[in-house]
Amino acid sequence: MNVKKVPEVVVKRLPRYYRYLDDLLKNKVYRISSAELSKKMNVTASQIRQDFNYFGGFGQQGFGYSVQMLHSEIGEILGLNKGLKTILVGAGNLGKAIANHAKFEKRGFHMIGAFDVSPEIVGKKIKDITIMDYSQMEAFVKEHNPDIAILTVSQKNVKDVAKHLEDIGIKALWNFSYTEFESDKMIVENVHLSDSIMMLSYKLHNE
Repeated sequence: MNVKKVPEVVVKRLPRYYRYLDDLLKNKVYRISSAELSKKMNVTASQIRQDFNYFGGFGQQGFGYSVQMLHSEIGEILGLNKGLKTILVGAGNLGKAIANHAKFEKRGFHMIGAFDVSPEIVGKKIKDITIMDYSQMEAFVKEHNPDIAILTVSQKNVKDVAKHLEDIGIKALWNFSYTEFESDKMIVENVHLSDSIMMLSYKLHNE
């Protein structure tokens, strides 16, 4: 598939499309128009068509979209069919919550290793994975070549640990550690869980 340069705002909508289409399939809805999808997405029908045109369209005028086909195509664009190998760095409460997320594996992210420095945590299990000592991580990465590291370490250790992950060849970092990290060698997604509740507070206060 030849894909044009896609604006980030469009890319950010793709996971939402995927989730809504997933729900439609569960409810045995197999065809949908852009107008019907716009009501669910709170995005205009023309915007949906423009978004999809970046990837070649998908629909047929007058017939709408095949939900199954659209779900599969967007999943492929997002790389969810690649079976991405993932490691967890920082296996405390937040790390465990993310690793145990019910849809983590379903979305194509396969956790193959977990690491921590705490003697109270090392040796325990997340799902069927035994948590290893952080000192074992570099050898593990060289052997198993994971694609993504999920980072949930304390703020004071973020930069050192992230730089270590960069140096040993991790391709992408999902950073939940409340400290921004930028890299020229890794793709980095910095996640701030508190942002959503602050937005909720703003709307409650102002609306």
